[in-house]
Amino acid sequence: MEYVNPLTGLRIDGRRPTEMRHLKGEIGVVSKADGSALFEMGNTRVIAAVYGPREIQNKGQQMNNNEALVRCEYSMANFSTGDRTRRPKGDRRSTEISLVIRQTMEACILTKLMPRSQIDIFVQVLQADGGTRSACINAATLALADAGVPMRDIVTSCSAGYLCTTPLLDLNYAEDSAGGPDVTVGILAKMDKVTLLQMDAKLPLDTFENVMQLAIEGCKAVAQYIREILLENTKQLESRRGS
Repeated sequence: MEYVNPLTGLRIDGRRPTEMRHLKGEIGVVSKADGSALFEMGNTRVIAAVYGPREIQNKGQQMNNNEALVRCEYSMANFSTGDRTRRPKGDRRSTEISLVIRQTMEACILTKLMPRSQIDIFVQVLQADGGTRSACINAATLALADAGVPMRDIVTSCSAGYLCTTPLLDLNYAEDSAGGPDVTVGILAKMDKVTLLQMDAKLPLDTFENVMQLAIEGCKAVAQYIREILLENTKQLESRRGS
């Protein structure tokens, strides 16, 4: 299958190799949560809800009294893919992605400002079409900002892959399933610091650098979009206060 048309240079969904899918974000979508967000990357839709900072419920989980405990739970809705098989709750993949998201968010949350407290992050994939890990991180960042959790910087994520000898940004499911190498990156945008790097196949070093740089550019584009959402939300809150 041709994932990049040799005549037009376009991908199967009509995008150029370095073009991201359409981004859409919305905050405050779960009324009972302290912070929440819906985030879409193309046809991948993810919802995130944040509870806390609040008092620790299970004191035995607290490893360090001087900073907040961050917990994360990732899940996929049974209707999120075309696959009808029910995934057991807490399966190995979900546990692994929960850990990845938690570690990525811990890199941006100022946990020392909230000692003896816990922050719970729940993310659920509503519709999966590739890049679910990145979409979850982006949704969690928006939800944390909505909850007013202090962060040293916003953390954003994007993936890039290598198919048909071409680096491709923000893979959809068909591209992701093609078996080529792909790299998922998370960065602290303003600090320009990589907090997540996952790769599931080998690449020559020069190709890897190109693919990783493309993913970083994607992260920066997501960061710019998230800042716009937060700025617009601030303006709306201020206009409500003024009226």
